[in-house]
Formats: sequence, structure tokens, C-alpha cells
Amino acid sequence: MKYSQHLLLGAGLFLAVLMAGSAAAYDQPLGLNLGATSFLDGIPPAGPGLYFSEYILYLTADKFSDGPPFAKNAKADAWISLNQFIYQSDQKVLFGGKWGLNVIVPVVSIDTEDRNGFLTDSGAGLGDICVGPFLQWDPVMGKNGPVFSHRVEFQTLWPTGKYDNEKALNPGSNYFSFDPYWSATWFALPKVELSTRVHYLWNDENEDPFIGSGARDNTQAGQAWHANFAASYEVLPKQLRVGVNGYYLRQFESSRVDGDKKGLFEEVLAVGPGALWSFSQDTHLFFNAYFETETDARPEGERFYLRLVHHF
Repeated sequence: MKYSQHLLLGAGLFLAVLMAGSAAAYDQPLGLNLGATSFLDGIPPAGPGLYFSEYILYLTADKFSDGPPFAKNAKADAWISLNQFIYQSDQKVLFGGKWGLNVIVPVVSIDTEDRNGFLTDSGAGLGDICVGPFLQWDPVMGKNGPVFSHRVEFQTLWPTGKYDNEKALNPGSNYFSFDPYWSATWFALPKVELSTRVHYLWNDENEDPFIGSGARDNTQAGQAWHANFAASYEVLPKQLRVGVNGYYLRQFESSRVDGDKKGLFEEVLAVGPGALWSFSQDTHLFFNAYFETETDARPEGERFYLRLVHHF
């Protein structure tokens, strides 16, 4: 089984292709979990203790929805390494939930291709660190094992990453974000599980915005919600699961430039295949692929995750 993880990578690693005129860039922060977690997301694999997870992510975008004409010739690629540490206690503190702490330290490398020179990047560097206290509830058990398990986390993203306001793409976002979530796994049949993770996102102001944003003083990405969803089937008992995974993001509040509304709302849907190989109850390897569509006001492309999880 899998312990839930987050990704500190960017949903918006490509956040700064200029919009038509002097409007601001794509706005949502780098640290969004879009597809980083998938199968068995609501249930820990080996109970209390210390977990370490290493993510390797490759993502690419060559379509920039609602962008200017020059963006048709642009492309952005990123490699991300995420180092995650999770401690799950065995102490119940609230409504039967056991407390825990999640910390993720990302390293991001960005590469762009744009013959017009607008899509610039600041290269490789430390990303925004994620810190999240959480409550994990014990699984509800049935005759054949666990039936339902869930968790709540108060995830925060801190502006610790490398940032240059003269560059369109940066490993860091330069503002604080609050991104709490609820995650759950339901075993619909003995070999079939359904999982989801639903986030609410609030972003603070960026008081040193990208110089191409048109802002004099600050920008602020609008509130949004985003969710991961997955379904898997156990092909080999306690070893191999295969399934389908996806994510959806919808911004429901307009972003602001110097306090004025921009009027654009980011949206994206992605679906793809995935697999989970369990070497033991303590060590697990995930592979997930996503192909984006139905995109508004943001880059569109593909992303591929490889994730190793180990319980000490």
C-alpha cells in the first residue's frame, strides 16, 4: 500500500508566459499537487513511524492556452526531485485522528525554448518547501480487510525557492500559499480501490512580481480548488496494482494585479495510466502518467512521475 504524498512541484512551473497586452502571467503556485498522489492515497502502508519518499518528475508543455501569438513557438520542460519526510504518530489527539507531520524539499531544473526570448528561466535551484501537519484516521475494517480510510492535512507552501523577478520561470513562487486537503480511499471490492484528494487553495500576494506582469506593486493568484482521483485493481496479491489516475484544477476567484481583477480563470483536466509495485509492506514504487486537456488560461502538456516510498 501507499502512504500519501505531496508534490512540491509546480502545477505552474510555466507560470509566466505573458498574456495579450500587458496582462499578468499564469498565476497559480509551483507547489500544487497535480497528480503526485494517486492509488491508496488515504491509507498508510505500514502504520505509524517514519517514511521517506523520493519523487522524480518530468513535465513538458508546448501549448499555452489563452497566451499571445509568440507562445505558439515556445516550449518548457522541467525535471523535479522531491525529498519527502513524513512522521506518523500512534497518538490519537482529535476525534480519534493520529497526528503527523509532512515536509517536502524540492529541487527544480527548468529549460525553455522560445525563439522570441520571452519565456526565460532562472535555471535550477531549490523550490518552495512544503510543511503540513495532519490527522490520519485508522482504517474502517471489514471481513476482508480495510474498507475505508481518510486523512486531513493543513498543507502550507513557503517562499523558500530560488526566484528572480526578471525571469518568467522560477523554481520558487515568491509567496505563501495555504493548500489544505482531505484524502480518502474506499475499497469498493476486495481487489478494487478508489482514491481521491481534494484541496482548497489560497495564495498570498507576491510583492516582487515578474517585471512582465504589468504590476507596479503586487500580484495575487485567485483562490482555486484542485483534486486528484484514481482507481486501481490488484493484479498480483500484495505486489502489483494497475489503474487509471487523473487530476482537475479550477480557479474560482479572479487573480489580481495591483488589486484589480484580471478576469482569467485557470482550469485543466488530465487523465492517464498508472501502476504500483510493492516490494514489501515497507517499500513501494509508483509510476503515473498524465495527459492534459480542457485547458484554460494555463500551459498544457504531459507529466510523468516515478516515486519510491519507504517506511523505516
